[in-house]
Amino acid sequence: MPTREDAEGLDAADPLREFRDRFVIEDDGVIYLDGNSLGRLPKDTPNRIAHLLEKEWGERLIRAWSEGWMDLPLTIGDTLGQGLLGAEPGQTAIGDSTTVCFYKLASAALAARPGRTEIVTDRDNFPTDRYVLEGLAEQHGLTIRWIEADPAKGPEPDHVAETVNENTALVTFSQVNYRSAYILETKQITALAHDKGALTLWDLCHSAGAIPVTLDDDGVDLAVGCTYKYLNAGPGAPAFLYVSAELQPQLRQPIWGWLGRADPFEMAQGYIPASGIRSMLSGTPPVIALTALNQGVELSIEAGIEAIRTKSIKLTEFAVQIIDQSLQGCGVGSPRDPEQRGSHVALVHENARDLSKRLSDDGVIVDFRTPDVIRLGLSPLTTRYTDVYDGLDRLRTLLRKRP
Repeated sequence: MPTREDAEGLDAADPLREFRDRFVIEDDGVIYLDGNSLGRLPKDTPNRIAHLLEKEWGERLIRAWSEGWMDLPLTIGDTLGQGLLGAEPGQTAIGDSTTVCFYKLASAALAARPGRTEIVTDRDNFPTDRYVLEGLAEQHGLTIRWIEADPAKGPEPDHVAETVNENTALVTFSQVNYRSAYILETKQITALAHDKGALTLWDLCHSAGAIPVTLDDDGVDLAVGCTYKYLNAGPGAPAFLYVSAELQPQLRQPIWGWLGRADPFEMAQGYIPASGIRSMLSGTPPVIALTALNQGVELSIEAGIEAIRTKSIKLTEFAVQIIDQSLQGCGVGSPRDPEQRGSHVALVHENARDLSKRLSDDGVIVDFRTPDVIRLGLSPLTTRYTDVYDGLDRLRTLLRKRP
């Protein structure tokens, strides 16, 4: 069984160990294993926001809009896209929440496939995605073809091949399953959808900043994702959306705000969409939130997504070994193959809800997912191997104390 000395040795040899010092960690006694829900605060973020408030807003006032603020959704989008999503410039923009971005792209995709009557997704997709699709289906009289896949895995190419047909307008899944961390076959599933003339929309909320993403190479049409998890952009940070360059001229997103219009400051009558990815914008950019987001994105790019992924695999493998060898009554609800597993581990126990609360009371922050999963979110830039060991050791103690 892995020992704490093993964990200490892994920490000492960790090429990313110095990145932890670049985050705010006030209480080293709290073991934070929920980085897949909310990432930690980078130390540089408060200073960057202070500069924004004092120098840019405080001194430049409205002039700052024409000195860079207005273009932040696109400039930061390009930085994120090139550095972490495998997307060439002009295809990624920042703005709105994940739900709104998902609605925009799903609605635009359906409109771009008139006459088609079906949407394909899975029963275990993230709730906001399912709810948006249900609303669109009801609004437009469409049918959702639900794939009933193994919740611990998710839709596989064979499931998609059996479900997609000439009536399919949109195929949409989460690249990394939010509960089990299973990584779907993005390129193969996208190709299967394209074979039937359907568009694809991928949710990257548990992918961005955790695993290598190759949107252009995979032929992806559309993608969305949040930034407050592995990108450490802060609570409620704006989401991103991706539209392939080839598809952009064909799409018309449904929220026609003034900043998505050509020449918005002309204040003209009628809506004429801007060219390119700018047409996906709607309202005024959230400058403070975008500034925080930029810091998190730059940290991840500096560390390098391949190095992040290497540590992610080692962290999750370490957790799986401990669960298997020393936690009686616990199972692993994530893929055994580390290449198929994202950066969290689903620990399965019949009393997971109660144990999650007791762990939190004992200074180990995890989260619970129905019906029986304790998610261990292992964020490579901030999570140590000793955090994994100590957190699971406290769980071991709780299991022994149970009546």
